[in-house]
Amino acid sequence: MSDATALPDAEATLLALAERMRGAVAHDAAFVGIYSGGAWLAERLPALVPGNHPVGYIDVAFYRDDYARTGLKPNAKRTELPFDVDGATIVLVDDVLFTGRSVRAAVNELFDFGRPARVELAVLIDRGGRELPIEPTYCGARLAVARDLSIVLSRDDGCLRLAAEKQGR
Repeated sequence: MSDATALPDAEATLLALAERMRGAVAHDAAFVGIYSGGAWLAERLPALVPGNHPVGYIDVAFYRDDYARTGLKPNAKRTELPFDVDGATIVLVDDVLFTGRSVRAAVNELFDFGRPARVELAVLIDRGGRELPIEPTYCGARLAVARDLSIVLSRDDGCLRLAAEKQGR
């Protein structure tokens, strides 16, 4: 995947994700977007998936397993869960699933707010390369991506776009 043109269209992939969720997601499931790309998706999904889906946002900055090594990112946001987590069905929403570490951090933080009845995972892109046993319940597209590339979701005038960038490790 050396060419960004090989990436799927983000808007079409979002529609594919929503189609996979229709009829499978509980009608009262809350969508919790992991900042930032997952938050953008969580904002859009309630209009595409039937039901009454409250939306919340989670920032995993303090829960990352590399926090002690890398410190706090300068753009940390506030977690907002404007509903009762106890007993709720939660669909964590993220843009790109890679190692699984951000999802693990999100689940850890989520349980600080209560004990959900069920937690599912919806991702726009599953790029493989897992380091933890985490798999999406719903996925827009699966891609094989070299480890030295990052798949980045951006938002321009409300439209979503995917790009591949070389990682600076």
